[in-house]
Amino acid sequence: MRQNFIGMVVSNAMQKTVKVKVTRQKLHPIVLKTIKTHKNYLAHDENQLCGLGDVVRIEACRPLSKQKHFTVAEIVRSAKGA
Repeated sequence: MRQNFIGMVVSNAMQKTVKVKVTRQKLHPIVLKTIKTHKNYLAHDENQLCGLGDVVRIEACRPLSKQKHFTVAEIVRSAKGA
């Protein structure tokens, strides 16, 4: 099974590439409060369908470049402006 993440598109300025921000919540071991963390992933968008603010599901694939190891599997929710 391939690695899947759901995140929001924060940049689509590149050709056939989008930057996806994946946010997680984890419990702090000492304070016992939930902390939001995030990580940005570069994902391949072949048809350039993603826009800013879209919620997408990205899936692991073979390395396409030095930093790009994911592809956009589906657009879960489109941005409100579209």
